[in-house]
Amino acid sequence: MPRSSSHSRPRPALFWSLVAGVVAIDVITKIAAVRLLPGQRVPQNVFGEVVRLTLVYNPGAAFGLNLGPWSREIFLVLTVIALVILGRLYRSTRRGDALRVIALGLVCGGAIGNLIDRVRSPIGVVDFMDIGFRDWRWPTFNVADIAVSTGAFLLAWALWGEEHRPETHLEARSQVAELVPDMIPEVVREVVPEPKVSSGG
Repeated sequence: MPRSSSHSRPRPALFWSLVAGVVAIDVITKIAAVRLLPGQRVPQNVFGEVVRLTLVYNPGAAFGLNLGPWSREIFLVLTVIALVILGRLYRSTRRGDALRVIALGLVCGGAIGNLIDRVRSPIGVVDFMDIGFRDWRWPTFNVADIAVSTGAFLLAWALWGEEHRPETHLEARSQVAELVPDMIPEVVREVVPEPKVSSGG
């Protein structure tokens, strides 16, 4: 069955603008952090101790998630796989579904931003945003992590909305309606036997 036109060209300008914007901001802020901050794990207060800038090289995933000595390689492969899946989700997006396009653009941009760090540096991804209070600190993060987290939340919201969208049920009904007429003759042939022609007496 041919694809519906509603799935064609799901706002590429919006998607690629978000991807490029997130990657650009992420790369620029990471370069600035490396050049301007005094050194690793030396916090610089911005708003007291609540918001600080602390340079950290993270070999794992977002917010300090680490899987041991092979974290860099494992997360590099997982990121590539995730980008392939996200690309398929983007291609299957409806033309007017701006929320899903924005969500995918943010996640892809953040994933690519951290992927660039993993490819170019064996030390790890540059993190520098440090938020917390006294002894409680959130794991250090970067712009890419913010984009991935925000995009993932919006994507979950968009997918949840699609499940409860009336058009989704109507589309499913229309597909069933197209299949039923073709199935009726086959069912009739199975249930009602063909009449036998008498050879005459």
